[in-house]
Amino acid sequence: MANWNAYNPFSHRESHSSGSILTYKLLTLLTWLLSVVVSIFYVLNDPKDGHTIRRRIWDQNNMFRTAFTMNPVLGDIYWVILFILQFGYITHLFSRTQDTVNHAASVGSHFIANNLLHFAFVMLFVRSHFIWAEIMLIINFFNLSVLYFRHNTSPRFIHAPVASGPLAWTFVAIYWNGAFMVYHPHNLVARIFGNIFIWSILAYGGFFIVAFKDYTMGFWLSLLAAAIGVAQFEHQVIALQWIFAFVIMAILFLATVTIAVPAWTGRGQLWRRSDQPADAERAPLLNE
Repeated sequence: MANWNAYNPFSHRESHSSGSILTYKLLTLLTWLLSVVVSIFYVLNDPKDGHTIRRRIWDQNNMFRTAFTMNPVLGDIYWVILFILQFGYITHLFSRTQDTVNHAASVGSHFIANNLLHFAFVMLFVRSHFIWAEIMLIINFFNLSVLYFRHNTSPRFIHAPVASGPLAWTFVAIYWNGAFMVYHPHNLVARIFGNIFIWSILAYGGFFIVAFKDYTMGFWLSLLAAAIGVAQFEHQVIALQWIFAFVIMAILFLATVTIAVPAWTGRGQLWRRSDQPADAERAPLLNE
């Protein structure tokens, strides 16, 4: 087992060799650029290869009006914020402070895997390979869930762009893409299930807010709920889905503010349970 942990890139390590740090720097930057470039390219351009139905990302979203169709503007805002924060995370791999570098490198393997899986998802999604795209999302959901629970005491500059942001998107995208797989314009059953499953966003976000006091997850999910709510309202004013989405957004946002304000003002301790020792090195950097 010791030898396996030595070669397993996903093993938890407190420190990293100079060689592994260099590898993380290169692969993290390259895979992040791959993720960013393919996302921007297919927001602006249709795929030109293959024989399947091919559309830009938001054209796919708008072509199939499902219970989880999102507003493209809010969706773009989500990814712009996330990509900027992820670039900030990458810069910490080049820090002169060894502790900062070790913190950043400790999640590097999961972040690299996330970038590659996101790249694969986009390539499949725009070509209407929704089943394979769903498989990529499920694999990434497992990858990011392991990252979250294994490194839930990571500093905030790591946690928000590497763990909670991608995980929130992947959770919602499983429904978003899954709805395309079963899409039918007159499928009443799918619409009813959409009205039910949208509440899982609240349950999922509520779990992290209550269990970990994670206001970043609340923020990400409230933004995605808003994207769904706006799109549903634009499509059909008299409907339950947009009402449910805005209620979920409001509850998550209020819960987020309730947790975030004490944390930002130094009157709260994020992600620390009562039975955990007050270890300043392992606690998130709330006042950095």
